[in-house]
Amino acid sequence: MASAFDIAPGELLAVDVPAGPAWVPLLHRLWSERVTFLPLDERLTASERERLLDLARPAAVLGTGGALTVYAGAAPVDEDLAVVMATSGTGGKARLVELSRGSVVAAVAGSLSALETAGHGTGAPLLCCLTPAHIGGLLVLVRSEIAEVPVVVHERFDVDRLMREAPVGAIVSLVPAMVSRLVRARADLSRLGPMLVGGAPLDRDIRVEAEALGATIVETYGLTEACGGVVYDGVPFDGTEVRVADDGRIELWGPTVMRGYRHDPAATGAAFDVRGWLRTNDAGRLDDAGRLQVTGRLDEAIRTGAETVWPSEVERAIASHPKVAEVAVAGRPHPEWGEQVVAFVVPRTIDDPPSLEELRDHASEVIGRHKAPRELVLVPELPRTPGGKIRRSHLA
Repeated sequence: MASAFDIAPGELLAVDVPAGPAWVPLLHRLWSERVTFLPLDERLTASERERLLDLARPAAVLGTGGALTVYAGAAPVDEDLAVVMATSGTGGKARLVELSRGSVVAAVAGSLSALETAGHGTGAPLLCCLTPAHIGGLLVLVRSEIAEVPVVVHERFDVDRLMREAPVGAIVSLVPAMVSRLVRARADLSRLGPMLVGGAPLDRDIRVEAEALGATIVETYGLTEACGGVVYDGVPFDGTEVRVADDGRIELWGPTVMRGYRHDPAATGAAFDVRGWLRTNDAGRLDDAGRLQVTGRLDEAIRTGAETVWPSEVERAIASHPKVAEVAVAGRPHPEWGEQVVAFVVPRTIDDPPSLEELRDHASEVIGRHKAPRELVLVPELPRTPGGKIRRSHLA
């Protein structure tokens, strides 16, 4: 039977509706009618949008106001798929991740169980300020649907509006850049419930400052291919297993793992080992208590001389400098050392930016001086994905 969207089972619907409150009833219809859908980010350029549609090959595109446009050359989907999600594309072109209904349900159940185990309430209202085209934003809406709890949805992240409209005790999903902005605004974070922070490592100093403002921080690790964050404060969900390979690669196994990449069998094959473990592109280690510590992305490691430098640790060392508003670190080719460490810094004030030597001295207080940046580039802003991740490929 066709759904109210005129989409039959086994067909894909692309949803081109901007983030905002309209997504609450829309998600309810999509989920209850078991429509497989691809949320499109309204911030995509025309060429990025067309590339995703050409790769996805949906049966139709749903626009604002319910306008439905038939898309030529549709390709079928498995009927048990719930959603097709675009990856952030930090390392290149985005891929389309196929997630089953069971995987999405398992991700929501895992989150509820993990929060309850940690002593946090699970029946609290939700606030969504991430786009539903991002797995973190979509799962907030699905969680509201499954757990039958109210959700407040904002079109975008805004510090003042969030603090003004968030229900007391609301659970909020954020990326680290958003937490930094809340800290800089000296917001009263005690009125919020658990803040689920993922998408990138959270600077330790920012976490300490946020907690001093009353925040309850839960750092999450995951990726679109695993249906979002499946490790909370280093501990995997029940049913999810985490291991670290000999090369430092984090690998995942469990019910939330993707079916594969849509129309990309080569990439799907490369993403899994022969036993079905998802091979992430993240590096990490398990500490003495068995908790996962994420080091960085394997493709972002800087090889300088005989040393391996992780951008995230250099960023943490620099971020606390009083003249630094934001920082990103990447490697640049060097004729003698292979690569050298470069810091891209947004200064707090353009009239008094930090010098390279100031940053090297500051960083050397917490990391080896050989890891400190050899070059400084002052920038007005950092290139980020819609989900808040730094696009390092755009830096170097």
